[in-house]
Amino acid sequence: MQAAKPLFDYPKYWAECFGPAPFLPMSREEMDQLGWDSCDIIIVTGDAYVDHPSFGMAIIGRLLEAQGFRVGIIAQPDWRSKDDFMKLGEPNLFFGVAAGNMDSMINRYTADKKIRSDDAYTPGGLAGKRPDRASLVYSQRCKEAYSHVPVVLGGIEASLRRIAHYDYWQDKVRRSILMDATADILLYGNAERAVVEIAQRLSRGEQVEAISDVRGTAFIRRDTPEGWYEVDSTRIDRPGRVDKIINPYVNTQDTEACAIEQAKGEVEDPNEAKVVQILDSPRMTRDKTVIRLPSFEKVRNDPVLYAHANRVLHLETNPGNARALVQKHGEVDVWFNPPPIPMTTEEMDYVFGMPYARVPHPAYGKEKIPAYEMIRFSVNIMRGCFGGCTFCSITEHEGRIIQNRSHESIIREIEEMRDKVPGFTGVVSDLGGPTANMYRIACKDPEIEKHCRKPSCVFPGICENLNTDHSSLIELYRKARALPGVKKILIASGLRYDLAVESPEYVKELVTHHVGGYLKIAPEHTERGPLDKMMKPGIGSYDRFKQMFEKYSKEAGKEQYLIPYFIAAHPGTTDEDMMNLALWLKRNGFRADQVQAFYPSPMATATAMYHSGKNPLRKVTYKSDGVEIVKSEQQRRLHKAFLRYHDPKGWPLLREALERMGRSDLIGNGKHQLIPTYQPQSDEYQSARRKNSTPAGSKKVGKILTQHTGLPPRASDGSKPWDKREQAKAAAEARNQQAARERAGAAKGKGKKHGKKPAVPR
Repeated sequence: MQAAKPLFDYPKYWAECFGPAPFLPMSREEMDQLGWDSCDIIIVTGDAYVDHPSFGMAIIGRLLEAQGFRVGIIAQPDWRSKDDFMKLGEPNLFFGVAAGNMDSMINRYTADKKIRSDDAYTPGGLAGKRPDRASLVYSQRCKEAYSHVPVVLGGIEASLRRIAHYDYWQDKVRRSILMDATADILLYGNAERAVVEIAQRLSRGEQVEAISDVRGTAFIRRDTPEGWYEVDSTRIDRPGRVDKIINPYVNTQDTEACAIEQAKGEVEDPNEAKVVQILDSPRMTRDKTVIRLPSFEKVRNDPVLYAHANRVLHLETNPGNARALVQKHGEVDVWFNPPPIPMTTEEMDYVFGMPYARVPHPAYGKEKIPAYEMIRFSVNIMRGCFGGCTFCSITEHEGRIIQNRSHESIIREIEEMRDKVPGFTGVVSDLGGPTANMYRIACKDPEIEKHCRKPSCVFPGICENLNTDHSSLIELYRKARALPGVKKILIASGLRYDLAVESPEYVKELVTHHVGGYLKIAPEHTERGPLDKMMKPGIGSYDRFKQMFEKYSKEAGKEQYLIPYFIAAHPGTTDEDMMNLALWLKRNGFRADQVQAFYPSPMATATAMYHSGKNPLRKVTYKSDGVEIVKSEQQRRLHKAFLRYHDPKGWPLLREALERMGRSDLIGNGKHQLIPTYQPQSDEYQSARRKNSTPAGSKKVGKILTQHTGLPPRASDGSKPWDKREQAKAAAEARNQQAARERAGAAKGKGKKHGKKPAVPR
């Protein structure tokens, strides 16, 4: 992988003499206090401004400030006019525009396309403080305010919409966000390198339209420059073994040599997820080769070509071997340079060592910002994820090469948080990142890593070239909890349990010292069909981790529980898969309070499956096998009802489905049946709730539930007993049924002789 210029090696801009600001200014008054007559760069963001390294505007703003630039912030502006976009005046260099830490559509709408009632990134949690497709609206308003000022688009919304992408909310393929946003250049992924390079070059007088060689950027151009070798993506999409490294000197124009190379040692496994192999040629160098994807017009009208383009895009993401991509939109091309070179540990320390205030801007007063409250006492130790889960945007945005901070940098941040952040009680709420236990885990050989095109390092199993050593992370945990004033270090980030079981010492360390009673993990499903489409491990890995978790919890003398998360309606999931998952949940005593339904986010591989009905993890053809897709509202509700099999509201839908599936044997009041035959009525619920409001009544209700539903009064995972309202409702219905049976028996002249004794005296 080519070396990149270190972030701290650039010459400082002349405005460095002003020094760092306590907060990046949000008003002209603050600029006056700092002695500024203007801003060099203004960042427009859809989130409230929190000066903390978990917020994008703070990281980019402080990094540019460290380069010597004067940076202002316009947070959550009123987008209905250009006025708010002019309140800091005209920036000398550019506007930096981002929708915020989330895609604005995902931020505002649920997976069922309903408007959310809150926004975690807004003071007071108020909804409606940002527009739909905020990146588009903000960039257009910036151009209205100052038409000649360059607009640099970034953030996760721009990153995941840089190419022609399926939009779940409109149920259609939209063109690249660059075509609609009126921005001059787009930065995708972790943009520190790109934004510093662009700021430095603009400060030297270069025109933004002339900047076309920065990695991690996308821009519009009319044609392919002279000296570039263009390859049609449909000619190079060939299936191959996932671990095969193609000879880089084979000439792809030589059909015979190419065929020989493809045939070497290749045995097709129909059950193996394949990846694209893209061959080099002596006539073209990697840095002068561009792969032409099917045009926007083609992928808009042909779902198979959409899946093909998505497949090639995802397998051109390794910074060590990725080529440039280009996609025609009408009369122009949208050009995508290869992804940025990952930051070194020294650069990560530099970025996270900026003078962050670690609190929201004072302009918000005492208003609480929910997203900040959640991460207020957390520390990010790394970036990236090599899991490659098809429904997740982390790998797509942050890359699959882990970027780590040093122990020293992390310890300094904990000490700073302890000493400066109001309300710190000695508990660090999280010491993690996108995946808690990928810290310092990487490929054993840099050369293999540079050539690899696997979409995941842990699917279908852990790669033999992956170093799974957790020792550095264990050492970090021990150093952190030994700090004076630190009482507890919790791990709240997602845990890759299939990696964790490779290090029993890590699991013991985690369970003994860093679990606050409950540990959330995400098996996502139990059935092989959907798990393969997700690129997730089988449930056996979860069982292994659960055994170790329980063993070490017992040894530590602690009562601790695993809380597994599952996903409904994911591509590749059948009704039978959800039924089997529900049976597994009941068998293990789990009752989900909240249900996660599949959300087709822009550019994700699972979204390509959802839209096209094809599997981009394999070679995509018109004749290739399709993927089971859950699209109708009724089927999505059914899949969620299976996850919440214990909720009476879903029982009618489940009964109908089970009968249709030929599984009526699962309907009944027995221990091994999924749902009961009876359907409680709301008025009886309320009556039972009033009658059984005392502790004694609650005990009786628990007994009834055990008899009539097969569920224990307390789940085996240690979760709460049945909700009192549910208890009362089910108990009332049980009594009514018993009374009906007694009346029926009496009518036949048999009295109570043939009837059961009531579970609770009336």
